[in-house]
Amino acid sequence: MSGSPYAPHTEAETAAMLDAVGAEDEAELFDIPEPVAFDGEFGIDARSEQELRRELSGLLGRNDDLTEFLGRGHYEHYVPSVVDSLSKRSEFLTSYTQYQPEITQGFLQALFEYQSMLVELTGLGIANCSMYDAATALGEAALLAERVRSADGEVVLVPEQLRAGKRSVLANYVDGADLRIEEYPSDQGTADIDALADAVDEETLFVYAETPTVRGCIEPNLAEIGEIADEAGAIFCLGSDPVALSILEEPASVGADVVVGEAGVLGLPAAYGMGLGLFACDEEFLRQVPGRLVGASEDESGTRAYTLTLQTREQHIRKERATSNICTNQAWVALRAAMHAAYLGADGLVDLAEDCVTLARDLAADIDEITGLRAPVDDRHHFREFVVGTDQPAKAVADDLEEEGFAVHVIGEHRLQVCITDANAHAADDLVAAFEEVAA
Repeated sequence: MSGSPYAPHTEAETAAMLDAVGAEDEAELFDIPEPVAFDGEFGIDARSEQELRRELSGLLGRNDDLTEFLGRGHYEHYVPSVVDSLSKRSEFLTSYTQYQPEITQGFLQALFEYQSMLVELTGLGIANCSMYDAATALGEAALLAERVRSADGEVVLVPEQLRAGKRSVLANYVDGADLRIEEYPSDQGTADIDALADAVDEETLFVYAETPTVRGCIEPNLAEIGEIADEAGAIFCLGSDPVALSILEEPASVGADVVVGEAGVLGLPAAYGMGLGLFACDEEFLRQVPGRLVGASEDESGTRAYTLTLQTREQHIRKERATSNICTNQAWVALRAAMHAAYLGADGLVDLAEDCVTLARDLAADIDEITGLRAPVDDRHHFREFVVGTDQPAKAVADDLEEEGFAVHVIGEHRLQVCITDANAHAADDLVAAFEEVAA
């Protein structure tokens, strides 16, 4: 609009554009309903800080006090207070993208360490310094496959149990590249290998698998999936997370070309929205990696220095050569993930992952003892979460559990899903008691 120092158009240019679209003024370009249109008054009475705190406390106090045993892609682990203390230092918290290496060496080094941790966990040569979340990382991986074109097909093959939100984001990504999504069946919560082998053909460009899967099952056939993809010349993309990767098979050892997932399991509470996308790949794809990379070099005095390198966003190079138009990344939350991982150390990270196995196993065994319930439904090893079979309608059981103060997922007419981590393990016995009460 004219008068704004941030708008590049003169009044004459603005008038010409309005004339071209047949509008009298800028206001005609917007259709804002009268009840919500701003009339210059907010209609909010002034309050003191004390009054506002009291009002907000009362409002928030009306929220249900539920202990969550929810998962399916959103996981909470205890975040040490040192992560908050360090990440909220002004030099980190107020920093935007680190375009000026001469003043952001500390932040760049931390992001380089984050990338290095992912390289060590995945066994792959390259990791970027974060993406929005697991879903966008998957979408970018499919577009990478389209660019490198190791296969001639147009099919992106995903498990039938892929979480709906993740599939929706993937569909948005691949639509513009004229790729199509197809599914392969699951068996006991993991890939049906025979069906997958039948589904992969010369049209397959990209094969995606997860471990743990959305049902918490550890995929036992990763090497076979990698071989199936390799024989077809397709990119094999594996979905996981940094905690699980600390004890599961190294993706590079089973033939994964790309690893994506949710790195926000470290450094962040479960927000059921905001995340931190993990993206790592084989070194041969270095110049096709989306987002940002931090590289290590030397300054003119020979001192080790860090900088953003190989920048391939469309803001930096010619549009036709750009790998992605992804803009704001998650550098600050990647910093928090790196801090959390460094705080735990290698042994602490493994201990946390092993707890995710034993806690799920023990809780499932306790629930399985209750008449009318079966856990786990899938005959697999589990990580964090598992499916519970119910004789009663699952929705009714979940509603009754909510009355008792617990939240679980309903995933079918007679199926619930329960997730346990170090963050809610203290309430496991109370959840079992609630199950006993509502299943009776």
